[in-house]
Amino acid sequence: MKATIVTIGDEILIGQIVDTNSGFIAKALDRIGVQTTEMLSISDDKQHILNTFSALQGKVDLVIITGGLGPTKDDITKKTFCDYFDDVLVLNEEVLAHVTEMIEGFYKRPITQLNRDQALVPSKCEVLFNKVGTAPGMWMKKENTVFVSLPGVPFEMKHIIENVIIPKIVKEYKRPYIVHKTILTYGQGESMVAERIEDWENNLPEFIKLAYLPSPGRVRLRLTARGENEDILHKKIEENVQSLSNIIGDIIVGFDEGETIEVAIGKLLQKQGNTIATAESCTGGKIAQMLTSVTGASSYFRGSVVSYATDTKISVLGVDAQTIQEFSVVSSEVAKQMALGVQKLMQSDYAIATTGNAGPQKGDADAEVGTVFIAIATPGGVIAEEFNFGQPREKVIDRASNKALEMLRTAILNKIDC
Repeated sequence: MKATIVTIGDEILIGQIVDTNSGFIAKALDRIGVQTTEMLSISDDKQHILNTFSALQGKVDLVIITGGLGPTKDDITKKTFCDYFDDVLVLNEEVLAHVTEMIEGFYKRPITQLNRDQALVPSKCEVLFNKVGTAPGMWMKKENTVFVSLPGVPFEMKHIIENVIIPKIVKEYKRPYIVHKTILTYGQGESMVAERIEDWENNLPEFIKLAYLPSPGRVRLRLTARGENEDILHKKIEENVQSLSNIIGDIIVGFDEGETIEVAIGKLLQKQGNTIATAESCTGGKIAQMLTSVTGASSYFRGSVVSYATDTKISVLGVDAQTIQEFSVVSSEVAKQMALGVQKLMQSDYAIATTGNAGPQKGDADAEVGTVFIAIATPGGVIAEEFNFGQPREKVIDRASNKALEMLRTAILNKIDC
């Protein structure tokens, strides 16, 4: 099956809200072997919606639409469905009873005519019951294309997708299997990774595709296999992942979307019974945020000091003012003292420190914009490295944060004795 996801709403097109619905729906469809070929965002305009439906008719098997099902006049999806399918709106008693119960029973207020109108649906549609909201979904088929309309409220949409749409598709349609495997690498750019694995990539089976998903400081490699035999797909994916690990195992830190470097570091620290703290200047707390995003981080994360100002480095972390005067606040020497200072302050086994010029202007130092020093304090001592991450500012912060975690992971694995 091939699908197109359509979001309806001017608020999306003007950037007032971010469309998260499409990503959720695409992932849900992918898990059951439905391939999303296109995502569209269109305005709350009747003719525009009708034109979109006509363009997709016969092009894909499934069109999932979100938005425009509310009770106000600007929500026109139901009426537009009637125009496209030459249908009329009728009152659905089951939906009306549910809406009445929600408004009068849960919200404790009288039901209005606008609320009652939520129970109006096209007479030819299959109603997709919405237990967590007042707007029902609609399932209608024209020739070989199914059109599904869902509320735009994310938690309502997710409920119908997970409890109604996905089970219905699985039961009624035959689909191929789609198997994904994501390999997370750190420390080398996309072009270098591609060069290292070129021969491996050229020898992948035809039914396995490779995608590069780069971001500052890391590259995700996603393998996708499609076919009729799920066991064979899993077997071939694992065989190729193993051969890939033999080639670039030195930069692989995890597998699949949830196995980030933060998760990997957490597992290592928990296994060794060690703790970590951070002292951040130019990264502004980003490293601490990444580490604490992992469930259970409280068992190994001791705390953080965002010592953005020079005097804070001195008064809180104990950095020597003479060292700053002699070497500059953006220096290897200061980074090391910051790491040792927060390690002592938080009584942690490991510590990360960053100091640099993220830009766009220089701060209290003469170092070039983009320059960052990262220090790692271990139970055996402290090391520091210098980097220049260029510009813009956001890129510097992201790359510095990722590089710091990469260095920490290496230090833990190798138990570096400095």
